[in-house]
Amino acid sequence: MKRANLELSVGFFVLIGLLCLAYLAINLGKIEIYGEGYQIYANFDNASGLKTGATVEVAGVEVGRVVSIQITPLNQARVGLKMQTGLKIQDDAIASIRTKGIIGDKFIKLSSGASEKLIPPGGTIINTESGIDLEELLGTYIHGKV
Repeated sequence: MKRANLELSVGFFVLIGLLCLAYLAINLGKIEIYGEGYQIYANFDNASGLKTGATVEVAGVEVGRVVSIQITPLNQARVGLKMQTGLKIQDDAIASIRTKGIIGDKFIKLSSGASEKLIPPGGTIINTESGIDLEELLGTYIHGKV
């Protein structure tokens, strides 16, 4: 009888430990289970190095994440951005692919526009700037095509 109670107690504490571990993994990994927010899109000529899960920033503050990257019929990269609820993006905003540091991760920088019209959920940012491809830039410099 005592052995059964001991096994039950150990099983209970193992279960509590696993639940705590799952909670930490979800919160520290910034996994959004409920998916609050809204999605907008931006089309880039080149999205090289950009990955799903990359951050979206406005004025240096994280306001969203890249949730999808697909190719369009016009051979552009269509990037899906999941934005925080309540964030208003003007329809003349500029989306730029930037690099954190010299060789860091790529992220999307949104520069606010001056328009009073807003991009609705599911809308597309028209003004975009692709990131600088360091490999291409070095190749151009090395081969003297500056």
